[in-house]
Amino acid sequence: MSRKPYRSAGVLSLLAIPALLAACSNGGSPDAPPASSAPSSSSAGDSSLAVPAPLQTDGLIDNPCSALSDSQLTQIGLLTGGRVTSGPPKSCRWKSSSNELNSISLAPLPQNKGGISDIYAQKAKQAYFEPVKVSDYPGLFAATDDARSDGSCQLWVGVTDQLAVSIITGISSGPNKSDPCPIAKKVGDALVTHLKGAA
Repeated sequence: MSRKPYRSAGVLSLLAIPALLAACSNGGSPDAPPASSAPSSSSAGDSSLAVPAPLQTDGLIDNPCSALSDSQLTQIGLLTGGRVTSGPPKSCRWKSSSNELNSISLAPLPQNKGGISDIYAQKAKQAYFEPVKVSDYPGLFAATDDARSDGSCQLWVGVTDQLAVSIITGISSGPNKSDPCPIAKKVGDALVTHLKGAA
């Protein structure tokens, strides 16, 4: 019985990514700003959106599983050897080491040229919207569907002014199911540490 809410929560969250991309493009909904009009972190004048320094993202888009080191995955409680799924956007999914029904998915979004500013521009369309700092980098808990009570929390992290990374939890059972966002934050912090070259 626990598998069904996990699958539905994950599908809803994953579908939010292409939906948000479409809204940020010229072919999006009529009331959504085109990508060219969305303010970038560097031009918005909002210090909360600007990254302290661009992180090294070489190879991340082609291989999102390179976002975390094996030691970080083990520390978080995930199995090494994540599975890359084709995009767009291309993503990596890691299973929990204690429960194969629990997982974390991570996807960089090169289609959003304004980075995390493009996500902020869609605030009115989000079911939840909570800014957060991720190891001093701009972050945002936001998704078009609120499935947090089913174990799915979506975190966006601005790693450069032009690139945001989406992190989605898929927790079907265990103590973190009712409060999955701290797990997403833990992965986000590990991502920033790894891209800094510190792990």
